[in-house]
Amino acid sequence: MKIGQREIGPHARPYVIAEMSGNHNQSLERALAIVDAAADAGADAIKLQTYTADTMTIRVDAPGFVVDDPKSLWAGRHLYDLYQEAHTPWAWHAAIFERAASRGIHCFSTPFDDTAVDFLESLDAPAYKIASFECTDVPLIRKVAATGKPMIISTGMATVAEIDEAVRTARDAGCRDVVLLKCTSTYPSTPENTHLRTIPVMRETFGCEVGLSDHTMGCGAAVAAVALGACVVEKHFTLARADGGVDSAFSLEPAELKTLVVETERAWQAMGSVRFGGLAAEAQSKTHRRSLYIVQDLQPGDVLTRDNVRAIRPGLGLPPRELDRILGMRVQRAAPRGTALSWDLLR
Repeated sequence: MKIGQREIGPHARPYVIAEMSGNHNQSLERALAIVDAAADAGADAIKLQTYTADTMTIRVDAPGFVVDDPKSLWAGRHLYDLYQEAHTPWAWHAAIFERAASRGIHCFSTPFDDTAVDFLESLDAPAYKIASFECTDVPLIRKVAATGKPMIISTGMATVAEIDEAVRTARDAGCRDVVLLKCTSTYPSTPENTHLRTIPVMRETFGCEVGLSDHTMGCGAAVAAVALGACVVEKHFTLARADGGVDSAFSLEPAELKTLVVETERAWQAMGSVRFGGLAAEAQSKTHRRSLYIVQDLQPGDVLTRDNVRAIRPGLGLPPRELDRILGMRVQRAAPRGTALSWDLLR
């Protein structure tokens, strides 16, 4: 599959998405700087989230509308206030899309309702992302799929049945290109809760490409995911965690994103194919193998013994496996110390 002209799959380097989310801290200037930093780091795309507080929830003091998990980064906050703080104003989208295009990277978004999809279509978004929490929102998936654009679906918390329903819904509604992202819906996530071995099973089970939406710190999980076949890596991205913001605590900074881009590509290159035997690049290294050499000056007719023959480097003589076979043979001509053993030297 492709997003724009960029191929996505096992034969292309990993497609790296920098998730801006709310890290613009309600500054368009900062949002545009994040686009520039993502491009400078080598990301393939910058991703937004398209919603308003009112399209996400309502503000009431009732159970579920306030974050009551004491371990959460947002403990005690009203959902409405969080979304109000984190949302990307729709009036900014065009400028962000234009900046991304000028820097040669894609820009697309996660819509959270039908109005967001219609709005993003007016901007000619090249692809769509479905968030983990919307993985079970069948009407939204159907709406996005009807655009015919590639769809990336995060699967945090989703069961096999729920993922199957999402993929079938997307395909039945007209989306041919679906990528599933292995995801853990904790912020930040721990490596122990990431379970990357699920990636190849997801590809085989659902018949589509698979990637990783990664909320762990650093790039270790992403590199391991690529080794298991991930073709897309998504990470939250900010200019500096110290600047704060709703997602800053689990976001990469520019130097870290650059490392992620480099190391995931190296992991992809290193996977290669199943291969035994020497490569063309290794041809010179064969000279460093051990082989059989004369280690004492010999005259014609002298007998080869363990005292005058050894397996040493370089590898220009007979292979060491021939040692027992040649012991007791005689040399046909003078062989000074350091002569590589060859069959034409013996009789």
